[in-house]
This record gives sequence, structure tokens and C-alpha cells, in this order.
Amino acid sequence: MIFHTAGIEVQPWIPPLVAFGISFFTSMGGISGAFLLLPFQMSFLGYVNPSVSATNQLFNIVAIPSGVFRYWREGRMVWPLTWVVVLGTLPGVFLGAFLRVAYLPDPTRFKLFASAVLFYIGVKMTKDLLKKNNAETRPPTTHVLQSQGMGGRHFSRLADPEDRFSTGATHPEVSRFNLKRISYTVDGQAFDISFWGIFSLSFIVGIVGGVYGIGGGSIIAPFFVTFFRLPVHTVAGAALMGTFITSVAGVVFYQLIAPFFPGMSVAPDWGLGLLFGLGGMAGMYLGAYCQKYVSANLIKLMLTGIILFTAIRYAAEFLGI
Repeated sequence: MIFHTAGIEVQPWIPPLVAFGISFFTSMGGISGAFLLLPFQMSFLGYVNPSVSATNQLFNIVAIPSGVFRYWREGRMVWPLTWVVVLGTLPGVFLGAFLRVAYLPDPTRFKLFASAVLFYIGVKMTKDLLKKNNAETRPPTTHVLQSQGMGGRHFSRLADPEDRFSTGATHPEVSRFNLKRISYTVDGQAFDISFWGIFSLSFIVGIVGGVYGIGGGSIIAPFFVTFFRLPVHTVAGAALMGTFITSVAGVVFYQLIAPFFPGMSVAPDWGLGLLFGLGGMAGMYLGAYCQKYVSANLIKLMLTGIILFTAIRYAAEFLGI
């Protein structure tokens, strides 16, 4: 099957199958899988036009609603966190999309940029996992008070040492939401974070996401886990919802600016994006369902390995290794 916008030819069953496999695992951590579909499209399919970013965001639009529906149905959405993510990433996505077309159209330079972003996230998540493993070798305390960067605070009460291994199956309960703080409780642990800290970080990540073609919300999950120490089970739904809304904005923006770049493929490849989206829709629904049965550490370990592998691969391709 030939996809004219992408300039490639591929069997129609390959995109949905690949998207299903990726989305099933990544949706557990609040990531749509678009950041892994990008190297697949560029490296394996040979789709290196700037429109690959818009096609990735089209995949998000089709695939994400099934995962968000599952989290909402089971009462595992932290809505205040979701809306702040959307408000922060939305303007950043527009700026990132412009930077992608105007300054990063060359696929080689773009791969170097993507490698740097992914490697930074992967290293931060690795450090977080190592610190947590070291901390769990010490005797647990009844009351823990930790300070966080970016204006966030985390108050944790462990009624039982086994709470550390909770899979986050209980429903989060929001206790405060205003222009200063966001507070909620889940699994016997209370989390209090800065509204403007979340907003500022979301805006920066939105710019990166707009360039990378993943809507912004997709990479906000690892940042929330590493910088704000939020549990991955409560971040997943918010990150996916943020990715969906900002991806809609991203696709519209790419489509609108396409006429201003007549010599460049900017608008999404609708056929290819829909095929990826259909596979991702099934994968995300099943991944969101299975998430509550998987430990947070295992999810973070899986995401860290995938992120670092992709970053190293991009860097190797840039260096010609």
C-alpha cells in the first residue's frame, strides 16, 4: 500500500500491529507510544519528512480515547492534574510545531535533538529507580516528609510497609485544587504539588513535544515521576488526556501551516495515521485495564529501558555507527 504524503510503501497490516504492541506497554505509564512510533517510521519505514510529527499526533487522536475511557471508567483519573497539564502544554505545542518546521526539518538534526531529550529523561528515571531501591533497603518510617524541586511537596504516610508495593488500584481523592496547590490522596499517601510548578514544566515539555510530534503530554509522565515524585499510576490518565487534547491542536496547526510550506511535506498522512491509531486504540485499552495489576517499579523500569534504548539508537545513527 502506497502512502503518498509519507512517500513510502508498506503492507497495511504492519502499522496497526506495531502500534498495538507498543501502546499496550507504554499506556501503563501514561505514554501513548508515539515517541516509539517515530523512530519506527523514520528508521524502518523511511518516513523522514516533517509531516511525520503531524502523523504521530494523528495516531494519538485516534488511539488515546480508549485508554482515557478505561481510566475514567475505573475512577483513576486525577482531573485537576489533567487540566493543568493541558493548559501548560497546549501553547507549548504550537511553538514546538513551528520550531520543527522552521528550524529542524533535517532528519539528522532532528534525530540528535530527539536523542538528547530521551536520554535526559532516561537518565533521570534511572537515578530515581536507584534511589528508591536504596531507600527500600532501610527500615520504613511511620511518617515521611520530603521536599521536592519545582515548588512541589510530597507528604507520605505509610500505614503498613507493604503499601510501598501497592499497584495503585484505589481511586485518587482530590483534597485541594486552586491556583497555588494541587493535593490528592491515593493508597494511603498524600501528595501536595505546586500549580505553577506543574504549569511551567508542562509548557516547557509542550514545546519539546510539539517538536517531537507526541503532543507534549506523552513525555510529561516521566517528568512528573522524576521531578515531582508522583506515583506513576496516578499520572498515567492525566498524561494521556493531556496528550490527546494537545495532539488535536498540533494536527490542526500542522494542517493550517502546510500551505505556507509548498515545497515541504508538513500536513499529516491521514491514511497511515489512522492505521497506526486503530492498532493503538486496542493496545491502549488493554494496557489501561492491565495497569492496576502491575507494580509501579516494573512500569518505570520498562519505560526507562525503552527510552534509553531509543535515545542510544538515535545517537548512534547520528554518529554513523
